[in-house]
Amino acid sequence: MNTRTPVALAHDYLTQRGGAERVAAIMASAFPDAPLFTSLYDPDGTFDDFRELDVRTSALNRIPLLRRNHRLALPFLAPGVSTMKIDADVVLASSSGWAHAMPTTGKKVVYCHAPARWLYQKERYLGSFDGSLPHKARHLLASAALGLMSPSLRAWDTRRALEADRYLVNSTVVREAVADAYGIEAEVLPPPPAMDPEGPTESLPIKRPFVLCVARLLPYKNVDAVIRAVQGVDGLGLVVVGRGPDEARLRELTKNSPDSHVMGGVSEEVLRWLYSASVGLVASSFEDFGLTPLEAAAFGKPTAALHAGGYLDTIDPEVNGVFFEDPSDASIRNAISVLIDRPWDRERITAHSEKFGKARFVRHLQDVVASSRD
Repeated sequence: MNTRTPVALAHDYLTQRGGAERVAAIMASAFPDAPLFTSLYDPDGTFDDFRELDVRTSALNRIPLLRRNHRLALPFLAPGVSTMKIDADVVLASSSGWAHAMPTTGKKVVYCHAPARWLYQKERYLGSFDGSLPHKARHLLASAALGLMSPSLRAWDTRRALEADRYLVNSTVVREAVADAYGIEAEVLPPPPAMDPEGPTESLPIKRPFVLCVARLLPYKNVDAVIRAVQGVDGLGLVVVGRGPDEARLRELTKNSPDSHVMGGVSEEVLRWLYSASVGLVASSFEDFGLTPLEAAAFGKPTAALHAGGYLDTIDPEVNGVFFEDPSDASIRNAISVLIDRPWDRERITAHSEKFGKARFVRHLQDVVASSRD
């Protein structure tokens, strides 16, 4: 008699609030009885959706410092996830570098947000070397550590990726990256915008008009360029939402700009209000999937975005956004000026977001898992 769990979920780590975590929460809603395996779990650091789930963690989760800063766990994550054997008919792994490596007794379906950036996009992951002496010191240390670890981690990563029975990816950009990294031909399944515009809101005493930037505060997100760009637009404010190691440096850039706000993490209620109250979104990094423009579009708001990566899949320049060609202050500023001056059709923008609906995504995942169990 088969006593294995029918379906189990896996995710790299539940320690932050980002697009990958939103997708993991949607996967959990598609399989409400499935346990969710992850290396680290910080309930206060990620979305509340996971509090009601059966979350099962690795031994690394016993170390509070690693729960609060998963980047410190980098040298230990490969052996940590390799020992998390999941006894299930099918494991659906939401992975940006680690969950795809969890061994299972059954079939494994991987939903890849991107092959590990620290292995395959190291320079973009580390960001610019320019900055203060402490910033340069951290950059050099991280670069040296990744240089030492990368060869063995790449070999391990490839072996684990090739164990999957089926590979799904979130965008055409990631499909190409997976083919380059692993030689795997993956299927594109774009995730939906996870934020419901009809939910409760909580307003903030912020002067309008303002543009919104929602991103993890990492060097490669180019949030510093957005701050400088908006500072050059008369009468326009900026609200930055997100957490990350670059937060202190970005706050320093805004200290003399009373209409520029680096908020850190905010509640879902506040984020809904920010989307609805903003002029639009600014997205300045190379992303594997352009999720935030879809969130903005669900509120009828346009986006000014870098003309690259996953934004090419989610922004239609005739409907919901404008592109800039490079993440320089001047290029971003020009795109923001176009976004402000152009009349937008809110109904067309909202209809665009609905093409990436949750029901379509959930149904396809359920079909893939069901076929894998047959």
